[in-house]
Amino acid sequence: STDLTSTVGYDSIIQHLNDGRKNCKEFEDFLKERAVIEEKYGKELINLSKKKPCGQTELNTLKRSLDVFKRQIDNVGQGHIQLAQMLREEAKKMEDFREKQKLHRKKIELIMDAIHKNRNLQYKKTMEVMRTCCCTLALVFCFSPSYFWQLFLKLAQTKSALEDSDRSYQQNVTTLEKIREEWQKEHIKACEFFESQECERINYFRNALWLHVNQLSLDCVQNDEKYEEIRKSLEMCSIEKDVDFFVNLRKTGSLAPAPVVYENYYNTQRNAPAVRSPITVPISRRGPLPTPTSAPGE
Repeated sequence: STDLTSTVGYDSIIQHLNDGRKNCKEFEDFLKERAVIEEKYGKELINLSKKKPCGQTELNTLKRSLDVFKRQIDNVGQGHIQLAQMLREEAKKMEDFREKQKLHRKKIELIMDAIHKNRNLQYKKTMEVMRTCCCTLALVFCFSPSYFWQLFLKLAQTKSALEDSDRSYQQNVTTLEKIREEWQKEHIKACEFFESQECERINYFRNALWLHVNQLSLDCVQNDEKYEEIRKSLEMCSIEKDVDFFVNLRKTGSLAPAPVVYENYYNTQRNAPAVRSPITVPISRRGPLPTPTSAPGE
């Protein structure tokens, strides 16, 4: 501003820096809230995998697949808890960065506040001296010639006072100019520092956001690897083997019951040979069941 005592530009910069610090705090709070959600979700998954039955009476290969399934769900839950810890650490880093910038900026702001105060006081003092000098000159020339003889005796004193006022005015102007130059120099240094801080803040904020997204992507990749273990285990699941396993585990013998023989207890010829049924019941097994397949997109 052309107004020497104005701080409108400086105040605008400080407001922008405060807004930037506030934005960092908002992202920091976002990370903390996300950490709470991830931790809660992870714990719920672990509790689900440990406490909720899921095919506990299955046998053989399908049982192994279900064991892998529950173990990997537990691992996914652990992964979310680890992600929550990582998010808390990133939030702490953001807080430390924010506080560090605040501390460094405070030193510059204190210097600028002091120089603003000194500049304004000197400007006010200079203006007062200037007005005093002008008033003294006005008193000298405002009287008409008829009254001038009354002032003749005091002319020397008035002239001396006028010279003193003018000298004081010149000194104050000189002092004010030195202060103005010093203020301008410090103002430029402060602006350069603030610009450097703002560039650092934007870069740090951008990198923090980038890192956060990478962590989420990594979590998804790790989860997909765990789910891939489940898919591999299911590929090893054999329907025929499981059926055979159950048959061998629960078999009661390899012979079918003998055909029931009819005996006529009312026939007097009890010694006649028994008549057996000419039809035998074959024991057969079904063929292997089809392997489950996925349609495109599933």
